[in-house]
Amino acid sequence: MTAVGSFEDVPESRRWWARAAYVAVLLAAAVLLGAAGFAGTVLLLLTAAGGLVVTVAGIYWFLISRGVLRWCALGLAVLAPLVILILHIRAGLVLEVTIAIALVVVAVACARAALRERSDGTTMTEYPAPTWKHAFLVMNPRSGGGKVVKFDLQRKAEELGAEVALLEGPGPVDVDALAREAVARGADLLGVAGGDGTQALVAGIAAEHNLPFLVISAGTRNHFALDLGLDREDPTGCLDALRDGVELHVDLGKINGRTFVNNSSFGVYAEVVQSPAYRDDKAGTVLEMLPDLIRGDKGARLRAQMDGETVDGPQAVLVSNGPYGSNDLAGLGRRTKLDRGVLGAVTISAESTREAVGLLRRATKHGLIQRAASEVVVGADVPEIPVGVDGEALLMTTPVRCTIEPRALRVLVPRNRPGVPPPQPSLDLVRLRELAWGRRHGAAVSAPAAPSAPAAPPAAPPSAGD
Repeated sequence: MTAVGSFEDVPESRRWWARAAYVAVLLAAAVLLGAAGFAGTVLLLLTAAGGLVVTVAGIYWFLISRGVLRWCALGLAVLAPLVILILHIRAGLVLEVTIAIALVVVAVACARAALRERSDGTTMTEYPAPTWKHAFLVMNPRSGGGKVVKFDLQRKAEELGAEVALLEGPGPVDVDALAREAVARGADLLGVAGGDGTQALVAGIAAEHNLPFLVISAGTRNHFALDLGLDREDPTGCLDALRDGVELHVDLGKINGRTFVNNSSFGVYAEVVQSPAYRDDKAGTVLEMLPDLIRGDKGARLRAQMDGETVDGPQAVLVSNGPYGSNDLAGLGRRTKLDRGVLGAVTISAESTREAVGLLRRATKHGLIQRAASEVVVGADVPEIPVGVDGEALLMTTPVRCTIEPRALRVLVPRNRPGVPPPQPSLDLVRLRELAWGRRHGAAVSAPAAPSAPAAPPAAPPSAGD
């Protein structure tokens, strides 16, 4: 039996943070009530909510329209908050509203401080670094605006005893063949200084041969490196793993047999980036294609199955190697752990203004849905659909099957690294109330014992074949 409701193990500071959150909210309400009265405050809140709805609707109409109607919709989206601001100015409430908003921000910060658990379980287990003799690193001098040259990564890696292959061209280089040839010659560690697409390709080969993999943050966005806790502004620091490193065992995503380390996207985004005109005129291509894609006049009609749950007709589907944080609208923040053994799945449906406004509400039947799943299958009414895999535009045969290979990749990282910041806790109002006003020595309530945890995975992952 588990005791629920007891505050014996809750630090007193967390209880005071919870109380401070309530005090800040009450002060915000008092400021508004004192300035506008009860009726004025209700009208103020309704006006703000209405302005938000009008702004979202205007943005949606801007995306699905063309010509004069598109620019009228944009004007509506811009004017709505301006009108609310003018009304507040005329009512003489700008200062009071600003103070109230500031107090709400303080309340949210206090609530998160109160709800943050002592141990959030987001630290990945570290294993002793492997002993290597022949490290083979692939470096793309063009990635990240030339970070390989800017940080002199080739020379520094070679001084540490690694073999470096530069992707200099003049034509395309077969990275897969390059890495496999290095393994055949006895490479016992593979690594990449480049974009996430190249990282994923070589990571798949490393996992296939159960070799450690070194991530060097020399790409443009470096999402994989960021979620490994590496410094994406200083790729030189990643090389420290070769002399003082530890090993992490992280998951790998698979999409129709191809490896991905970040995510695979379907729908509107994938359709747009497939257009030949996208490379030369990104903004113009997006604005031209979006109306037909959102309304469903063009592009494939998708159907996403997430461990048995089906979402029919979403405009966009994103499947990630591990769930993203859930405290932003699209769920595309950070992954605090890469060894959860599940995929993250996000579907977005907005075929009408009502559904677009519904995106402001979370996890509804229509709108934004987020799930963790062991398998995601994306079907369509056509035999082949565009897919963005770690930023690369591809065409894949339907149905497209995404799976997860738990802890299949052995990643070598520096012992001393920035790390992954802890996630912001969800604003659980029930728990917050218990922390603020629950009795510290209150009677415990019995709850059923938690089910037994599954057996821990082995310290060293098995080889992950394609």
